[in-house]
Amino acid sequence: MTTRVHYIKAINDLNQEIIKMGTLVEEAIHRAIQCLLDQDVLLAQEIIDRDEEINNKEIEIEDRCTLLIAKEQPVAGDLRHIITTLKIVTQLERMGDHAVHIAKAVLRLADEVYMKPLIDIPRMAEIGTGMIRDVLTAFMQGDSLLASEVAKRDDEIDNLHDQVLREVFTYMMENPKYIKQSANLMFISRYLERLGDHATNICEWIVYDITGKHVELNI
Repeated sequence: MTTRVHYIKAINDLNQEIIKMGTLVEEAIHRAIQCLLDQDVLLAQEIIDRDEEINNKEIEIEDRCTLLIAKEQPVAGDLRHIITTLKIVTQLERMGDHAVHIAKAVLRLADEVYMKPLIDIPRMAEIGTGMIRDVLTAFMQGDSLLASEVAKRDDEIDNLHDQVLREVFTYMMENPKYIKQSANLMFISRYLERLGDHATNICEWIVYDITGKHVELNI
């Protein structure tokens, strides 16, 4: 196997590990929202306990990138791709942390009767996990146009976040007994709003990977 062929195989293997990490994060977020809706404290604790799996995947990918840089001394586009990979795993790890934060909020809300059916928060999570799936597709396919399109969806999450804040503030002002619940729901909404920001950051790094240019998307 030639050096170049070996390098390409190593990059392909690395890309697959990124997809695995993204799948773990997407699953964690989905499960976090499910345990919120069901007020399932056992599932919430499981999400917290499994966060180490995502953290370990980040370390594994970072180690692979470091080894590739040391052995292959990549330049130009090859180096940009490895840098992008390092940036992506950092964003994914932070997304995994947000799933944990949501799960911890579920534990705090375990004995609460929700003030209203939760509609906008699950919708935020749905958009956010869709962004994760599609941005990783853009990464694998080297599609900067798709990355740019994915970033635009962050506005939808931001709008829903604003709506959640307005609603919980209203409930909190009308009835002080909802103060604790409102605070936790605002935190959860904020974690999901950050999910869109992290996905947008990944989109920007994909554009850099492909074009060599730093751009700000969805300003």
